[in-house]
Amino acid sequence: MQLHNAVNNVFIQLDTTLKLLNPAQYTAPGKLLSNATIGQHVRHIIELFICLHNGYENGMVDYDNRKRDKKIETDKTFASTLLKEIYQQLDKPDKALTLQACYDDTAENPVVIATNYYRELAYNLEHTVHHMALIRVGVAEVSHIELPEGFGVASSTIKYRRECAQ
Repeated sequence: MQLHNAVNNVFIQLDTTLKLLNPAQYTAPGKLLSNATIGQHVRHIIELFICLHNGYENGMVDYDNRKRDKKIETDKTFASTLLKEIYQQLDKPDKALTLQACYDDTAENPVVIATNYYRELAYNLEHTVHHMALIRVGVAEVSHIELPEGFGVASSTIKYRRECAQ
């Protein structure tokens, strides 16, 4: 399936980058990232996929109530292992889901939105690419690692750039 392949491609890019970073680079606060770390961005990516996986069975996805596991943001080997595990769990049939979220920090009750597994998988993919763009900034700030040209770039942008180059 196209979505699974696309997630696999960005996970491979992300995992390859994790292997190139040393632990200090992975956990270094970045001034350009508002003092966030590369590890915190990786944790955020991973935990949204975990929320989708956990919500699949009961039909309710809630990205707001994630664990915020410090081990993911401080242990790049653990994060790498989770990326592999998440990818292996993605191959599920599409089904109706409900998304529960609070988009206003002053609201007391969450919004409930009808969605489906493939739509949330697509959302998580786009969200991952967005955070990889931020990770690219963080990598440039803490290292001299050369990232692939398409790292943190949406596939539609890559296609557009190819068309413009012809």
